[in-house]
Amino acid sequence: MGDARESEIRGLYVSLAEETRGRLGTIIDTICQAKETGGKLCVVTGSGPNLHEGVTTLVAELIRKGVVDGVLTSSAVVAHEMAGTLEKVYRVDGRGLGMEQDLLPADGKFEISLCGEEVLGRLEGEMQIDRELIRKGLAMKGDTIIKAAGNMSYPLGLRTEMISREICELARSKSLSFEETAGLGSDPRTMIGAAAEMGVPLAVTVPQLVGGGSVGMDIADSTSMRDRSRRVAKVLDASDVIVESALALAQEVHDGPFETYTGHGIWSRWIGDRTYRLKDKQLVRIDLDPNLELAWRKEKESGRVKEAVAKGLPKTKILGIPFRMEMSGFARLPNSLPIVGDIGRIWPVIGYEVAKRLKIKLDFISYPQETESGKKMREWIVEQVSILDRERMYTGLGIRAPSVRRPMRASSLTH
Repeated sequence: MGDARESEIRGLYVSLAEETRGRLGTIIDTICQAKETGGKLCVVTGSGPNLHEGVTTLVAELIRKGVVDGVLTSSAVVAHEMAGTLEKVYRVDGRGLGMEQDLLPADGKFEISLCGEEVLGRLEGEMQIDRELIRKGLAMKGDTIIKAAGNMSYPLGLRTEMISREICELARSKSLSFEETAGLGSDPRTMIGAAAEMGVPLAVTVPQLVGGGSVGMDIADSTSMRDRSRRVAKVLDASDVIVESALALAQEVHDGPFETYTGHGIWSRWIGDRTYRLKDKQLVRIDLDPNLELAWRKEKESGRVKEAVAKGLPKTKILGIPFRMEMSGFARLPNSLPIVGDIGRIWPVIGYEVAKRLKIKLDFISYPQETESGKKMREWIVEQVSILDRERMYTGLGIRAPSVRRPMRASSLTH
């Protein structure tokens, strides 16, 4: 069995349903065959569990080791990776800090980033930080949790929102996307950082622009929607294998305005735009929704999805199951394969087995967050994956970072 890591991965594998194990074998073979013959692999991730289960960090490792050749993701993932992916926060009752109730979330909690003195010192070069607010909060009764980084926490969440606007303007001035620009200063153990380091295309898809607060809007503003759609299409067109991991609105990701096999790109081709075709690509989706499996089976066994489309009938009624729109294009693709299960257990098996077969040594592997190894993994991400480095971003563009000192404005939050 080899080392302890292999033994643990084997344990995850045997914990999966027999059918899931069989399909995992198929996709591992497909990825390896593609890579061994010069083919390309694209990974499409949502946020949420992809961050918490270490999947985005594993994908970053696979980018750096030459396994993943393209990434499509969400604005929320970009925002969290800019802040280090995962962070520890201390949660207190914001009213005890004098916060206005209308500014607090429903639970009334205010979160303080436990990012350490070194990070706080770096941030003070960019923005004024209310040290007294932090001190008062840490002295209150509260609880410590690990969560997706740079969201509601102070000051990392605020810093992410503030630097986002700067990155948008910088990207536009250099005719780059937000993702490319931010990636130059991001930790190489994030997907955006690894993609920038390795010259691998990474883009936020149009349906996934919603999320990450101001980051989503700034990503959208950094380049036109048409240009973004073309970037996404170019990544998919170049890929032989596409693995989708726990994401919503997937149909509008993989068969957007320039894809012709499921029909949406017919008019783009008609008027002379470059299009692509998913027909011969292997499309895998890892998802917990069992209705994905049911829709896929009904299509493979009887063509019911095509029948509903051809007759213009509601798919939910003709199939007799709750039907998400994105199941339509997926089920109709000849080389689609659903893997229904926990991405926290499935991705480590894929990553480990693909690397083993390709004779690649991984320096990082993910584990399910509820396991002891998963808990250690999350602590490692918190401690080792750093926030976006503004100076490095500017250096990557070949220009000197301008001085910046933004007003604190903390007084506007409190009575």
